[in-house]
Amino acid sequence: MNICIINGPNLNLVGRRQPEIYGSEYFEDYLEKLIQKYPNINITYYQSNVEGEIINQLQESGFVCDGIILNAGGYTHTSVAIADCVSSIRTPVIEVHISNILNREEYRHSSMVSKSCAGSIIGFGLHGYELALKYFTEVK
Repeated sequence: MNICIINGPNLNLVGRRQPEIYGSEYFEDYLEKLIQKYPNINITYYQSNVEGEIINQLQESGFVCDGIILNAGGYTHTSVAIADCVSSIRTPVIEVHISNILNREEYRHSSMVSKSCAGSIIGFGLHGYELALKYFTEVK
């Protein structure tokens, strides 16, 4: 099974950025633990702060992977282009947010990409990525 995790803007700063919201564990350290815990799954990771690069990665992965775990970061709330891309690819996408976006600023309460995703996981910290992975390995 091939799963691609795609993170959007500023998620390269997880562990350093606002630990009261995003926690203090670096994403790269968490990813290593996830890869070790699921050795039979090929987990690839991509992060970009650039909208077009995220779209390119979604298109590249969206016809060859078994699942995509997407945290579009701030683009969740603003990017019609990423939403259009998610609706155009064949691979199912699970939307993940580390924080509970419904407990934050009002502009974060809506997601442009949710309607095209198989589901959304919000507010469980980094563990949300594993919950999405479990969907692809145990439910789908």
